[in-house]
Amino acid sequence: FFFSNMKQQMVFSCRKANSLFKPCKLQVRLSANLGPRLQGFVDPVENNENTSCKGLRFHIETYGCQMNTSDSEIVRSILCGAGHTPCSSVEEADVILTNTCAIRENAENKIWNRLAYFQSIRKKRQLANDVRAPVVGILGCMAERLRDKLLEEQSVNFICGPDAYRDIPRLVSTSVSGSDQKAANTQLSLEETYADIQPVREASRVEAFVSIMRGCNNMCSYCIVPFTRGRERSRPIPSIVQEIQGLAAQGVKEVLLLGQNVNSYHDKSLDSQKAYSTTSYRSTAGFSNLFRARDGAGARFADLLREVSQIDPEMRIRFTSPHPKDFPDEVLHLIADSPNICCSLHLPIQSGSNTVLQRMRRGYTREAYLTLVDKARKIIPGLAISSDFITGFCGETDAEHRDTIDLMRAVQFDQAFMFAYSLREKTHAARRMEDDVPKDVKKERLQHVIETFREEVQRKNDVEEIGKCRLVLVEGPAKKSTPEHPMSTGRTDTNKRVVFEDHVIHDGWHGKVAPTACGGRSVQPNPGDYVVVQITQARGHTLRGIAIARTSLAEYIRCQ
Repeated sequence: FFFSNMKQQMVFSCRKANSLFKPCKLQVRLSANLGPRLQGFVDPVENNENTSCKGLRFHIETYGCQMNTSDSEIVRSILCGAGHTPCSSVEEADVILTNTCAIRENAENKIWNRLAYFQSIRKKRQLANDVRAPVVGILGCMAERLRDKLLEEQSVNFICGPDAYRDIPRLVSTSVSGSDQKAANTQLSLEETYADIQPVREASRVEAFVSIMRGCNNMCSYCIVPFTRGRERSRPIPSIVQEIQGLAAQGVKEVLLLGQNVNSYHDKSLDSQKAYSTTSYRSTAGFSNLFRARDGAGARFADLLREVSQIDPEMRIRFTSPHPKDFPDEVLHLIADSPNICCSLHLPIQSGSNTVLQRMRRGYTREAYLTLVDKARKIIPGLAISSDFITGFCGETDAEHRDTIDLMRAVQFDQAFMFAYSLREKTHAARRMEDDVPKDVKKERLQHVIETFREEVQRKNDVEEIGKCRLVLVEGPAKKSTPEHPMSTGRTDTNKRVVFEDHVIHDGWHGKVAPTACGGRSVQPNPGDYVVVQITQARGHTLRGIAIARTSLAEYIRCQ
């Protein structure tokens, strides 16, 4: 399902799209011009004539990926700009919003359970003669995928897809007005990136998410994302740089660049076409781009990564989720040469079997993937690699499953996200393949994958981490911290979780393990501090250690 022949600055019409995007009869149409207009960050709804109600308390629950968290921050900004106020309690909210995930059945089941709870809140208020029962809105991918079914739910007042969040104030106003008619806007856009909206984050945090692009063009057989989030489009570089500069001024120490296919970023704006000389798309050697030519002038992911890494040398930069096909050597060398770009890559493999990868339409073989892993580790010393795995995909045999296990042992991943296959309607697999692996077999294979990963990561950390000093960005108290035994937690640039005792340490690091060699005054480490921690224990993916000294990213690099 392609949009390549459609004009820019036009929201596609569900009525003219094929049956993959069936419109509901209550759907509303937005203005045809939803694209970003970068004139500084502006109030997205200050001129919204349809917004008649003010001062409502709203609560947002977020499920799924980091992109949903980022989207919830956009929604919070839009509603605050419309005169509403966020509240921390769902029981006290006038408007309850649930930002949903549709990538697996389990994710959707959580939402159905929450809807039942929201209905119980509504009944309690009615029994208590509360004048205003809560309005419930469903946002995100599940709203896009199951709009008709959701609108049949008694507890749902409106639904809103990922590209229609600017319309939420109107949808809220319509629902609060007492109209029996339910409201919906699930239209996808060819342009919308919310580039001009300043996200409103819940609280001061060490890390911040910054969305750089939306949508996905890959059309992997199993994946619903292109159907719930539409085609790829990228934010202009100036708006991204401006947002990250603001975060640096607020003291944020780590930024996670987000996109469904983050490293296929391509800013085609006229300014970028003039400023950046890159004109041709270069995929990873041995990988193929199956569905769309990406040639054309403008800024690529390497250009953006270089720009944001220069904003603040003390701010770490991460990115997710990439596709292995979009890692030209230029990106790998840039990571190696930039101390504040984190030394970790997420390389989703999904399966170690060539035949399964072909059915998944991933565009590469296990041999090409292993070649990329070897190259990346040679270019980037100390690189940590994470991946995704799906067990029990359509037609998967025992031999194909063993190929995945063999690949896991060969690569020795530092982190893995592992799931049993869940068939999604509208996908290529749902239309052309049979979900023929029994559920118990899927679960058994998933457990095998999980156990294999745990064995390998434990073995790897025992060899590579014990006794080493690592630079940790402190995030806050550890989960098991108590007043009697305070513990702090943070992550290394390889994205490994580190837990250490919270005590006074030396201020300054000169490359010595012995605390007396650090010199300087004593300080208490706080969230946002860089702390040198000597690793003493590895428990799976989590490391434990002893805090040695507070330092800076630049100082730590000098001492290496």
